[in-house]
Amino acid sequence: MSDLSSNLFEFKSDSEAIEFFLNKGWTDGLPIIPPTVERVIQFLKTVPNHPSEVIGYEPVKSREITIEKIAINSVMAGCLPEYFPVVLKTVESILEPKFTLHAITSSTMGAGILTVVTGPIASKLNLHGGTSVFGPGYRANATIGRAVRLSVINTTGSNSKQIDKATLGHAGKYTWCITENPVSPWSSLHEDRGFKSTDNATTVFAGLSPIQVSHHHTQNPKNILRSFKDALFSIGPNQGEIIIILCPEHAIHINNAGWGKAQIKDYLYEISVRSNDEWNKGSHPPAGSHGGVSNDATLSNVALSPDTFTIMVAGGNAGGFSCVIPLWGSGTNSQSVTKII
Repeated sequence: MSDLSSNLFEFKSDSEAIEFFLNKGWTDGLPIIPPTVERVIQFLKTVPNHPSEVIGYEPVKSREITIEKIAINSVMAGCLPEYFPVVLKTVESILEPKFTLHAITSSTMGAGILTVVTGPIASKLNLHGGTSVFGPGYRANATIGRAVRLSVINTTGSNSKQIDKATLGHAGKYTWCITENPVSPWSSLHEDRGFKSTDNATTVFAGLSPIQVSHHHTQNPKNILRSFKDALFSIGPNQGEIIIILCPEHAIHINNAGWGKAQIKDYLYEISVRSNDEWNKGSHPPAGSHGGVSNDATLSNVALSPDTFTIMVAGGNAGGFSCVIPLWGSGTNSQSVTKII
């Protein structure tokens, strides 16, 4: 394909190419698959777009991001060609203004890009939503998430050693891609957002570190959900969006009691309140406060409304471990984006 416009480099071996990319800062610190012309072309064949087509711009530097550049980074990440349409649509999603990509990549808060792929394509590509859902061992999960991160590093000028100012960061900044567990008793994420069950979708979140929640001793929905209170209080008041990952064990107990996602959201909202004085004594003073003891008995909620909570089912079928994932900028300065693939 003569339409490729990227610079070409010649190397005597793959090892030499890998070391060159590492030294240039074009990787995440791990070795990559050298993006040869032949490999990149195989990826470009999976989509109808011209390689030079611009799918978006980095919002501050206004750098053009083309199909070809994303294909190169997908090869580097170790993707199979059939993963490329998912990577492409995911990168397009993070370029939406409401996701605020530049702020996320340069903030001390340290968000990772969580990609959730739903619809029939998830099983077709062998995406994993079960045991150790955030862990290693599944090529589609590992490489799709990594391709998104490499695309951010190499197409937006956000080299991890230069612009990433995260105080801590977390492992999701390497790669963070999952699907939901098919045993879920409820509708999928993209169905909740108004799409059809037969649609394929990718949803992106600017996720902070997951906070694990444990509950094993009852099957009562209220008892299970009350276990989330401390995890929710740790993220601060007035959140615009919060992810709740329910493990299958918790989800099945809650569903067996006749509860759906709406009741879960309502109950979490009901119990996640504390006085402004209590908030002030922690690390997250409420809006308009400067911290310190305020003697203010006014109640503030963790969430702006019950719809703040995004409920998903993922993880292994055994074990009562769920989690809360707070979002960068309280889920208001960065908002999740769902797109059909």
